[in-house]
Amino acid sequence: MRKLAVLCAGLLGLALIVGCGADERADSGGSTAVTAAPAPVSPPGFREKSPGEGRGQDTDTVDRKEVVTGSIEITSGDPIVAAAKVGDRVREAGGRVDSRTEQPGTDDTEPSALLTVRVPADKTDAFVNGLGAIGTLTRVSTNRDDVTMQWEDLDARIKALQASVDRLRALIAGAANTADLIAAEEALAGRQGELDSLTAQKRRLDDQVALSTLTIEITTTGKESDEGPSNFWDGIVAGWNSLVDWLKDAVVFTGRAIPWLGFLAIVGGLVFALVRVVRRKRRPAETPSTTAVPAATRTGAPDAADGGQGDHQTEQP
Repeated sequence: MRKLAVLCAGLLGLALIVGCGADERADSGGSTAVTAAPAPVSPPGFREKSPGEGRGQDTDTVDRKEVVTGSIEITSGDPIVAAAKVGDRVREAGGRVDSRTEQPGTDDTEPSALLTVRVPADKTDAFVNGLGAIGTLTRVSTNRDDVTMQWEDLDARIKALQASVDRLRALIAGAANTADLIAAEEALAGRQGELDSLTAQKRRLDDQVALSTLTIEITTTGKESDEGPSNFWDGIVAGWNSLVDWLKDAVVFTGRAIPWLGFLAIVGGLVFALVRVVRRKRRPAETPSTTAVPAATRTGAPDAADGGQGDHQTEQP
């Protein structure tokens, strides 16, 4: 009987031990599952991208800001008429002409025209290609400057300053004393001035982005180079023309030299008259000295009438 009781107690203890171990394994397994795979926390509106989904998205979604500038050279038989046609095409494209300089042809210069035009950026290429119908395009140079970062920086600074200005205006409206009101107004004046400056810079940048700036120079078609006369008669004609040109130049030179010759003649006459006046003033001063020497010589010389007694005579002072 005693052995049966000991056996029952041993079986009961073994059962209790096995049950506690199973509970501990279950608890440890549950805690491991919780720590090993925590639930991911995502911010509102966030969606995890699949591999390769974000590649090339920045360049496609970001609105690039570019400033387009260029210079164009055109040759035409009549640059003045060609400049008028260019102006018409600029207005048709929705742009404007900022400056226009025209020089009609003369005997010494060829006609030419110079224009600075502003054309919508999205129509620049079509506008440049259309200039081939006005004249011959001899040179086309365009440049695209990316100002996206500059534009975004100005936009962010403007928004921050605008929010600061709004807060200062609210402080001014609810100021409790004069000191707070004056301090808020001074701060508002500085912020408002900086905001206006940045707004003007952004407005100018927007204008440069919206309209391309093109400088168009129009000249006459190049003349064929003169290789010289090819026969005897052409040589005579070329020689006669060169002689006529030389005579024209000689006549022009003579006409320019005559006033200078008259001026030099007048100056020479004045110098000659001045020299004569100076010489006349010097002659009376030199006359006594030239006559005193012979008188002294005659006084000291022997006189024939005195029989050679002149040696005993002395000059009286």
